[in-house]
Amino acid sequence: MSAVVVYESMFGSTRAVAEAVAAGLGGATLLEVGAFLGGPEHGALPADVTLLVVGGPTHAFGLSRPGTRKDAEAKFGPTISAIGVREWLDQLQVPQDLAVAAFGTKLASPLAGSAARGIAQRLRKLGGRLLLPAQDFFVPGTVGLDETLLDDARAWGAKVAAAAGARD
Repeated sequence: MSAVVVYESMFGSTRAVAEAVAAGLGGATLLEVGAFLGGPEHGALPADVTLLVVGGPTHAFGLSRPGTRKDAEAKFGPTISAIGVREWLDQLQVPQDLAVAAFGTKLASPLAGSAARGIAQRLRKLGGRLLLPAQDFFVPGTVGLDETLLDDARAWGAKVAAAAGARD
């Protein structure tokens, strides 16, 4: 299995979750969305990818937009991701029936929405085969994660790997 975890992170929480997911997958390639070699410039994944896992932070009830990223920078300072998962997915070409999974980070609020669900919907529309339901990881704010959350992310990554192995 050649797995890639692509993520967008504003302040590092989603990056930390993505790292834990990649570890749970058993050492997947981890790439920030703006640095992804097959990303916006090319719109294609490397031919050897058999599993694509995509994650991002929840902003304004869903995937971030240029305006929500600009607002976050104005409130909290420079962010990590220059582009977002939304824009990257808009240009991505996915091989038909590619195994995919989606996760997001969000505040523990009933009004927070879910980037994970938006990512999953887009991956399915692109032709991906969603292995598990979209997964939200609840973060306490823009900084500070506890090890339990990261353990949960590693465990979810292992579940994704098992699902991919069972179907490949």
